[in-house]
Amino acid sequence: MQDPAEIKDFEEIVRNILNIAIRLAGVALFIMLIVGGFKYLTAGGDPKKAEAAQKTLTYAIGGLVLVILAWFILLFIKEFTGVDVTKFQIIPTP
Repeated sequence: MQDPAEIKDFEEIVRNILNIAIRLAGVALFIMLIVGGFKYLTAGGDPKKAEAAQKTLTYAIGGLVLVILAWFILLFIKEFTGVDVTKFQIIPTP
């Protein structure tokens, strides 16, 4: 018979989900950069296709900047408040 789930199990689940989300964001960025580069190379001088490729690249880089900025904001909060908001933890009640 298995033990019932505990709060620490929920913490581990959330931690795993966040780790997977960060990795998926990196993979999505890489794929969008490849797609945008391919679209740009195959535009063949067509201004509309080149503009669409440029938008794809711009959005991919913008997404990367937003993810990095969010991470730095969390580190900034940790540095100045001492609260580690990058680590998910449920505080037990006494």
